[in-house]
Amino acid sequence: MKYMLMIYTNPAAQEAIAGGVDEVMAEVDALMKELRESGELAGGMALDGPAAARTVKVRDGAPAITDGPFLEAKEHLAGYLIVDCADAERATEIAARWPDARLCAMEVWPVIDELA
Repeated sequence: MKYMLMIYTNPAAQEAIAGGVDEVMAEVDALMKELRESGELAGGMALDGPAAARTVKVRDGAPAITDGPFLEAKEHLAGYLIVDCADAERATEIAARWPDARLCAMEVWPVIDELA
């Protein structure tokens, strides 16, 4: 089963990572290596910051486009992984090992269909 692990960050988490970037990246690299070797890594990407994002809504047939994500909180989506693993418990275990889970948050979503 595939799961999307959504990586969230905020300014405090980014500051914490900047203070120990070598250690954090070593942790991420080790986990990514493990997931590649086990065949559980199905994809993923880091995302640019919220200043580069746009929110698009269509109302009454007209698009309304605003800069940045449509959020009330300081947290924003920083990236995602797609893992193909046995069950939600394994996906949750992987998410819990990602550094951002300690610094901000991770979400685990089952992938029910792939768009072609």
